[in-house]
Amino acid sequence: MEKFTFELLFQIIGIGSASGLVYKDNTLLLIGDNSEFLYEYILNSGVLKQHPLTEHPLENIPKKDKPDFESITSFANSLYVLGSGSTEKRNKMVQIDAKTKQIITTTDLTDLYLMIQSFGKIKSEDFNIEGAIYYGTSWLLFNRGNGTTNKNVIFTIQRKNLTNEFNILSNAYKLPQINGVRTSFTDAILVDDKIYFLATAEDTTSTYEDGEVLGSIIGRIDVQTMKIDFTRKISDEHKFEGLTLFENSNSEITFFLCEDQDTDELKSNIYKLTLKKANSRKESSTVQIY
Repeated sequence: MEKFTFELLFQIIGIGSASGLVYKDNTLLLIGDNSEFLYEYILNSGVLKQHPLTEHPLENIPKKDKPDFESITSFANSLYVLGSGSTEKRNKMVQIDAKTKQIITTTDLTDLYLMIQSFGKIKSEDFNIEGAIYYGTSWLLFNRGNGTTNKNVIFTIQRKNLTNEFNILSNAYKLPQINGVRTSFTDAILVDDKIYFLATAEDTTSTYEDGEVLGSIIGRIDVQTMKIDFTRKISDEHKFEGLTLFENSNSEITFFLCEDQDTDELKSNIYKLTLKKANSRKESSTVQIY
């Protein structure tokens, strides 16, 4: 039996540089890092809708001006879209009503991001939040270590909101290399008590400039110990930046992935990745890794 399967499912025309996605009720909700829209794609019909994330939303925004929405997460009746913090123009978080897709609040995360940088001893040029998880009482923010110092860090923010007083914890990770280049976090989701994450090897020492893509891995972290259970290379060429759960059974777990192709072309590929689980009578099976 194959330990994992990986396939291109379909292509969505109208979205460029896809950087995050959430699957719910036969619908994909997507963001692009050069766009100010939330995209709603209905799988059965192929209908694509746009919902504004700003007052005057634009697509294909020039790199120096874009809000760089890299993270999307959901909890209860809300969606949360976060900027990467890699420049001063990329510090916004937008909370959206999951049903109506209307904006609830827009929050400036500048103070939080500066505090995280100070706490984690990360220089501003190495700061790049590319994944976020919210589960009601705390946030997990994933710094992509594609700067000069390769600081892959998960910051735990112990507070419901991100503007009042809160506690900050951090866990740093040395992720695997692909062809001599260290992989770095690009997205993550929480499934039960496990964090599944994506990481990509990109031949650059800048959080701003793109480099040659050398492949991507998937991995898993135990949320209690914050230690990595496994990592596995899933591609030699793709830069995967979005991960969402599709199905989870006793025998396998399946995800949808989206790819950032770093172009202005308004099309995005959606992939399906299935990991086989080892046979176990335990409630939480383990993934086979070879």
